[in-house]
Amino acid sequence: MGVPAFFRWLSRKYPSIVVHTTEEKPKECNGIKIPVDTSKPNPNEVEFDNLYLDMNGIIHPCTHPEDKPAPKNEDEMMVAIFEYIDRLFNIVRPRRLLYMAIDGVAPRAKMNQQRSRRFRASKEGVELTDEKSRIREEVLSKGGYLPPEEIKERFDSNCITPGTEFMDNLAKCLRYYVADRLNNDPGWKNITVILSDASAPGEGEHKIMDYIRRQRAQPHHDPNTHHCLCGADADLIMLGLATHEPLFTIIREEFKPNQPRPCALCSQVGHELKDCQGLPREKKGEHDEFADQPPGCEQEFIFIRLNVLREYLEKELVMTSLPFPYDFERALDDWVFMCFFVGNDFLPHLPSLEIREGAIDRLVNIYKNVVNKTGGYLTESGFVNLERVQMIMLAVGEVEDSIFRKRKEDDERFKKRNKEKRKRMKMEQQPAFVPTGQFAPQALGRGNRSAPNAINNPRQAAYEMRMQNSKFGEKQDANSSSGSKRKADDSDSEPEPEDNIRLWEDGWKQRYYKNKFDVDASDEKFRRKVVQSYVEGLCWVLRYYYQGCASWKWFFPFHYAPFASDFEDITELFTEFEKDTKPFKPLEQLMGVFPAASGNFLPPTWRKLMSDPDSSIIDFYPDDFALDLNGKKYAWQGVALLPFVDERRLRAALEEVYPDLTPDEKRRNSLGGDHLFVGKHHPLNDFIHELYKSSAKEPTEIPPELCHGIQGHLETDEGAILPHEVVESPVPMLRDLSENFSISIKFKDPQFEDDYVFKAVVLPGAKKPAITLKPGDWERTNNNGRPWRPQIGFNQNRKQMHLDQSSFRTLGHVLPQSRGPRGGHYSNIPPPGAYNPVNAYRMPSRQSQMQNFITPVDSRPQNSWGSRPPLFNHPPQRSYGQMQNPNPPFPNPQVGHGGPSNYYQRHGDRNRQGYNQGRNFPLPPQSGRYNWK
Repeated sequence: MGVPAFFRWLSRKYPSIVVHTTEEKPKECNGIKIPVDTSKPNPNEVEFDNLYLDMNGIIHPCTHPEDKPAPKNEDEMMVAIFEYIDRLFNIVRPRRLLYMAIDGVAPRAKMNQQRSRRFRASKEGVELTDEKSRIREEVLSKGGYLPPEEIKERFDSNCITPGTEFMDNLAKCLRYYVADRLNNDPGWKNITVILSDASAPGEGEHKIMDYIRRQRAQPHHDPNTHHCLCGADADLIMLGLATHEPLFTIIREEFKPNQPRPCALCSQVGHELKDCQGLPREKKGEHDEFADQPPGCEQEFIFIRLNVLREYLEKELVMTSLPFPYDFERALDDWVFMCFFVGNDFLPHLPSLEIREGAIDRLVNIYKNVVNKTGGYLTESGFVNLERVQMIMLAVGEVEDSIFRKRKEDDERFKKRNKEKRKRMKMEQQPAFVPTGQFAPQALGRGNRSAPNAINNPRQAAYEMRMQNSKFGEKQDANSSSGSKRKADDSDSEPEPEDNIRLWEDGWKQRYYKNKFDVDASDEKFRRKVVQSYVEGLCWVLRYYYQGCASWKWFFPFHYAPFASDFEDITELFTEFEKDTKPFKPLEQLMGVFPAASGNFLPPTWRKLMSDPDSSIIDFYPDDFALDLNGKKYAWQGVALLPFVDERRLRAALEEVYPDLTPDEKRRNSLGGDHLFVGKHHPLNDFIHELYKSSAKEPTEIPPELCHGIQGHLETDEGAILPHEVVESPVPMLRDLSENFSISIKFKDPQFEDDYVFKAVVLPGAKKPAITLKPGDWERTNNNGRPWRPQIGFNQNRKQMHLDQSSFRTLGHVLPQSRGPRGGHYSNIPPPGAYNPVNAYRMPSRQSQMQNFITPVDSRPQNSWGSRPPLFNHPPQRSYGQMQNPNPPFPNPQVGHGGPSNYYQRHGDRNRQGYNQGRNFPLPPQSGRYNWK
C-alpha cells in the first residue's frame, strides 16, 4: 500500500506486535551443507497451518538486490528465489498448506500506479547508466583505478510483469522447485502446495485473500487455522485484519536503516556513486578470502502478530454510551477504512492527512467524537455508508487550515535544527584556533632536529596569539549575524523547489486547484467531479479488500486528491459499479504500463506502436515527463505526470496487430489459473491419480477430509507433473528429477453467486487467543499480588531462564568484584573469601594467598570433587611472587574449614557448596546437582 511510513508508525505505537524470528541454520560437515529438517517442531514455539507467499516481494530482492551484487544471469536469479523460499519455509514450517501467488494482470485502478513505477524505473535506469559513464571517465582521467566494465545487458526490472518471457520461465522453474521439494524434503511430505502464477489475473496478495475468504465460507473450514502471510507491503496488515481470523501472522524482512550499499561503479562500500574516487579495493581477510562476501549481516525476519494488534485496537477503539450496540469487529473495519485516507495503491492521500503527522490518530479521535451522531458504523462487510462518512470528512475539513499552518511551523523548526546541526558539524571538523609562528604545529619526522627550538620572546608570542584568537571569534560572530545576507553559494542547505500552493496562507484552496488541476476553485462542477471520483474510489477500495474486485475497469482519473472540506452532499454521488467487467490480457497490460524503452519485451509489431510517430497511441508513451514533488523532498515521493491510457483507443490500435502473434505469444497472452501439488504420502495423491487414470474432463470437487478441509474443484492438466515421469530442470545448474512421485492438477476456488456477500465476522467456533498485553485492571483484580509476566514470543508458558549454582560460581570468578581495590575483568588474584551471609568482607590470609599462587592448578584434594574434571576453564592467574604483591591481603581466620578449594563454609552447613566473594548475588535454590558428602 502506498503508505511508506505506515509500518514504522504502527510498530512504534504498538511495539508488542513485533517478534523476532528464531531461525535454525543448516550445518556443514566436511564442506557439505546439511539441510534443516523442517519436519521437526518449530523453534519459534508456534505451529503454523498455512503459509502464503506474496511472490513479488521475493522476486524483486532476489533479481536486483540493493545490498549485495546482483545475480549474473537468469539462472542464478531462479536459484536465489528457491533459496529464499527455503529459508522462509524453514522459519515458518507450515503443516497444511503452502500458497505461492505471483502478481497477475491487475485491475485498471492499480495499472495507473504500475505505469508510474515502470516509467520511473526506466528513466532512472537510463540516468544511472549515463552518470556511471560520466563519472568513470572523470575517475580514469585523474588516474583512478576501476575494475573493468562488464559487457552485459542491464537487467530491466520491468520484465517482472505478467506476459513477459521472464515470468513464463519463472512459472516453469517454480513447478520444478515444488516437485523437487515434495520428493526430497521431509517437511513437505504432508502439505498441499498451490501455485498461482502470473497467468492467473489479480494481484498476488488479493488472490491469497480471495482464497481465504472462499475457504472461510465453506462448512469444513477450521476457524482456528493459524495463517502466516509473507510480504513487505503495508496493506497486508489491513488485509489480515479484514479477514477477522483470530490467528493471523505476517512475516517480513526486518528493516534496518542506513545499511551500507556498494558503489555502482567500483562495488566498494563506504561511499556513493557521485563520491567515487577510483581507489584500489582493500583486501578483505588475510588472503582476501572474504572478497566476494557482501558487507553486513544476513537479512533477518520478524513476525507481526495481528492478534496482538487486535488487542491494542480493542483498547483504543472502546466507546461508551453509544446509541447502538458496540461491536469491536465493526469498529475494526471502520479503522481499516479510515487508514485508506492516508494513502493506498489506488488513490492519492488527502492533502491534510499525513501519516507522519499523526493523521490516523486524528481520524480515530474524530471518529470517536462523531460516532454518537452517525447512528451506526461507517462500514459493513466492505460496503460504505456515505452519509456517515461525510460527517467524518467535514469534521476533518474544519481543522484543515490549522493542520496546514502547523505543518509549516514544524517544517521551519526542522529546517532550523538541521541548519544548526550542520553548523556544529562544520565547526567540529576544523579546530577552532590554530596557533601560528613559532608555536605552529610541525609535521612529525620533518627536519633533523634532535631537540626542540628555544622560544623567543614568549610574552610577545602569547600576546599575538590572544589577539589572533579574538579576531577569529569576531569573524565567526559576524558570519552568524549576517544571516540572510550571505550568498546562496555559501549556504550548506540544499535548494528546495518553489512551493506555489502555500497551503499555510489564505487562499490555499484556490491556488491548489489552479496549479494542480488548471481550473478555478470557483468551478464547482469540476470540483464535484473530482470528489465523486474519489468517493467511488473509497467504495471500490473497501469492496476490493472485503469482497474482491468490484470492477476491473474503474480507476481514479486524476493525479491529485480533493480536500476533506469538499466532501459535501456525497450521499448520492455513488450508486454501483459496472457489472461483468473483464481484466486485460497480459500483453494488453504490458502495452498499458510499459514505457517505450521496455518495448523489447513485446512482439515487434506491438513494440512499433510505442515508437512510431504515426502511431494512433504514440501520446501514451512520452520520452520524458514532468515530476511534481507536491511538497515532498525526494523524487520517489513525487507525482509522475503521465497521461492516462484510454482503454478504447488502446484496444482499437491492438486489433490491427493481434494477427501477428506467434503461438507462444498467444499462449503467454492467455489467462490461466492455479495449480495444486501434493507428494507421494499425501492422502489426496491417490485421488488425483485416479482422475488422470479415468481421463476425467469435468471439474471434480475435492473431498475435504483428504486435504485438511480445503475445498474447491480439480481439473486434469495436459502439462501436469505426474508420478514416475522425469521432471526436466529448466535451470541448467540443477539436476533433472528422474525419480518423481509428486503430482499436479488444476485447482479452482469454490464459486459463489455474483451478489454473494462474504461476512466480515469472527466465525463460530473460533477460539480467542490468550491475552498478550497487560490487562488494564490487573492490579485491581489480581488478589494474589502476582506480578504481571510479559509474554515474549508466541509461547505464553515459555520457561524463564535462571542461573543455577555453578553459574553463580562462574559469575563470581569472571565478573568485576564489587568491593576492594582489585576490580576489573579477570582479576589478578584468585577469588576471595566465600559468600558471607552477614556481608562481612573476609579476605584470605597472606600465607594461603601465596600458597594459591605457587600451587599447581590441580592441587585440590582429590576427595573433594572426586575424579570429575573442572567444569569451567578459568583464566590464567599471574604470579607476582611473595614480595611483589602490591596489595597484601588481610588475614582471615575462617579459612580452611573444609569444602572444595578451601572455600569458606557456613557453620552447621558443611554439605552445601559455598560461594565466592566475586559479587553478592542472591542465594539461588538448592539444585541438588552436586553432593559434597
